[in-house]
Amino acid sequence: MRTGAGATRFAQVFSNTRPLIGVVHLPPLPGFAGSPGMSALVAHALADLDVMEACGLDGVLVENEHDRPHRVLAERETVAALTAVMREMVRAAEVPVGAEILLNDPEASLAVALASGAAFVRTDYFVDPMARPEHGVMRIDPDAVMAYRTRIGADHLLLLADVQVKYACMLEPRSLETSARLARDKGADAIVVSGLRTGSPPSPAELAEAARGAGHVPVLVGSGLDPANAASLLGVCGGAIVGTSLHRDGRADRTRTRELERARPR
Repeated sequence: MRTGAGATRFAQVFSNTRPLIGVVHLPPLPGFAGSPGMSALVAHALADLDVMEACGLDGVLVENEHDRPHRVLAERETVAALTAVMREMVRAAEVPVGAEILLNDPEASLAVALASGAAFVRTDYFVDPMARPEHGVMRIDPDAVMAYRTRIGADHLLLLADVQVKYACMLEPRSLETSARLARDKGADAIVVSGLRTGSPPSPAELAEAARGAGHVPVLVGSGLDPANAASLLGVCGGAIVGTSLHRDGRADRTRTRELERARPR
């Protein structure tokens, strides 16, 4: 079991008491229908980064959200393309940048983050046995993920781990407190709690329950944060990862992003 190192690692990367991490939803990457090409992907990512930094967010997470249909494991072209985009973002960024390859390939996310010089990764699946109707049972092996992080020399990368993530069903019922405790004990640097679907927030009670299990490890809102609920949700947790409420027509919107940043408690 880890001691206080998790909270210290997170605070070393995100100095704000309640960091807001904005999500860049990339257009389809090469290999998926409608991909606009590498130059357009880089331009999209840098434009969203500029908005999020200018509006005072504390970090940026890059996801291949529009690679449809989602694959459980990343193909080679996905890893290569996302690494190229991420390298340009890391060069330009003044805030920490992170990666997540959807749906369930934390090793690929770690490889991209390491090669691009990023600071963290997010994984939707870490300790909870879960399944999705369209993809079946998810591979859950936190020990293998952490061993891989060590093997490639990426122990400095933070791992932000969801528990009981949206859109998936639990195969072994357990409390959020138990899931958060398991994620903490397996080495998560932050624990992410989402609502039932994109745009749906967890309740303050759910965040508080996860925090009881997380101990020293910060708990983050993983979906549904907006200016109306920011004060109540951020008042009981350690920050948030925010996508939908920042976007207009698939792009980071300056007005929405500024409104959310101003709404967080000081």
